[in-house]
Amino acid sequence: MSIYRIDDNQIVKIKTTSFEEQKIKERADLQNMLKCNIGVLSPDTLVVSEEFGNWEDSKRRIDLLGIDKEANLVVIELKRTEDGGHMELQAIRYAAMISTLTFDDLVSAYSDYLRDNNDENQDARENLLNFLGWDDSDEDRFGQDVKIILASADFSKELTTSVIWLNDSGLDIQCVRIQPYQNNGEILLDVQSIIPIPEAAEYQVRIREKKQRERESRSGLKDYTKYDVSVSGERYERLNKRRMMFHIVSGVLRQNSTLETVEKIEKATPKKKLFLCLDSELDLDEVRKQIPSNRHDRYFLRKENEVFHIGGKTYLLNNGWGIDTEPAAQAILDSFPDLDIEFKPAD
Repeated sequence: MSIYRIDDNQIVKIKTTSFEEQKIKERADLQNMLKCNIGVLSPDTLVVSEEFGNWEDSKRRIDLLGIDKEANLVVIELKRTEDGGHMELQAIRYAAMISTLTFDDLVSAYSDYLRDNNDENQDARENLLNFLGWDDSDEDRFGQDVKIILASADFSKELTTSVIWLNDSGLDIQCVRIQPYQNNGEILLDVQSIIPIPEAAEYQVRIREKKQRERESRSGLKDYTKYDVSVSGERYERLNKRRMMFHIVSGVLRQNSTLETVEKIEKATPKKKLFLCLDSELDLDEVRKQIPSNRHDRYFLRKENEVFHIGGKTYLLNNGWGIDTEPAAQAILDSFPDLDIEFKPAD
């Protein structure tokens, strides 16, 4: 699509240019401008880090890392090329790497970002809470999804085809084309979302969710139902299956912290190895050192209170939950009928 100007009753086409021709660099110029005006690419988003790469064994870095009003993490990758390169593959790798970030991790990254941009007088935690409209951090609502935004002067057919297929498979990837134009010495930018197109974005989301439900139905899986959990009057809302099970089990253990309780919970879920037991009381850092790193993602190991100390031993709760979650949760609660714990699908 072209841009035109009206000049003396004539429609005159404005000349396209390129970032390279205008000597606009990818990081020093384009990235720097967009981080200060991120609404151009992603409205209602707060940039919390630039060149983020806080993970082991990797020299790769996310151009811009943000968070949206729904507390979803946002990976933003930029290219000034005409085809986008292989940025979708990079972004998927980054999304996987940050999917385990906690709220405190993000506060730390944001603090570094504010310092690097001479805003160290601002309080990172307070800024994040104000942006999200929260009174305090809420790990159960934080980072439930990771969104990807790819911004480039243009995209190859290979890339757009891949993105459409990935979105149909359940990911959330947006392609934003930033085309520079030159007009009477000025550089103009035409910024357009091409995947999804704005007019069809909501429709495409509904179609994607419908396809996801259909695939899960055919494979015998349930959809991504959210749950509300109440533990002694304390409510946790819109939890995924993992967090629902964590709050149910931790609620039981808080009220009956004995080895007998652990055995009773395990007996209620015979099809699932619920706990990993370590023979001494260890803090989170010590646990991480004892368990091979390739097994860390199998258990709740993000915060200190996710590690249970009972009878001089340390118990880690399995975090892999799927179609067996509801019956397992109900079986645990049936084993402790006197406890004030319940769950139900969220409205």
